[in-house]
Amino acid sequence: MNNGSKNEAGNHHIYRVEVHLQEQKYKAKVIILEPIAPEWPVVKGDYVIGTPDSRVAVVTLASTIEPYLEASIWGSCKTENLGVEKIVANMISNSNIRYLLICGGESRGHLAGQTLFALHQNGIDENGRIIGSNGAIPFIENIPEDAIDHFQRQVELIEYIGLTDIEQIHHLVDEYKNKGTIYDEDPMVVGTAKKKHTVYDKPVFGDIIISNDVMIDALSGVVYDEECI
Repeated sequence: MNNGSKNEAGNHHIYRVEVHLQEQKYKAKVIILEPIAPEWPVVKGDYVIGTPDSRVAVVTLASTIEPYLEASIWGSCKTENLGVEKIVANMISNSNIRYLLICGGESRGHLAGQTLFALHQNGIDENGRIIGSNGAIPFIENIPEDAIDHFQRQVELIEYIGLTDIEQIHHLVDEYKNKGTIYDEDPMVVGTAKKKHTVYDKPVFGDIIISNDVMIDALSGVVYDEECI
């Protein structure tokens, strides 16, 4: 059985109650679970921290939209591999987050938003490719499959790809920020490696590789590095 409460600082805790039969009497052992991993967000990227115990996080894809701090975390995602991995890592390390609002414009060719939905619905194949993604290089290389399973169970995706109207986004955040309960599992901490890369036989979607860390989207003219979320 799980229940929730707030401490004096206003932080939420999850209480797990374990009941044991001993000498024909029930005894309850209460274990306090911290819903947010230490040093959350656990991976760095292009984001702003808002209200960590909010139920909703916001990703604005390739759009730059002024953050609304009623969301737990607010940031962009321009790539269908490292960017998606970082989102997963930061969602599952905060059990308060139950919804991910996906809005803003897609990054042409990379399709990070469509890839997030494909990952959430389908997972990955034996090669780490996100099943159903139409992105250029939709491979998960740096987080384990059980982290993807955790993401699928914990977080519900809210699809508003293309939406950039800030008032509508604020309304959606307000609708979901207190909705539901804390996820009843411990926060899961995973890292995203920097030096692991897959070699591809030919370039796709016109991307220009400058180095291991930097590439140019030839369609949009945008330069990406591995620090982007």
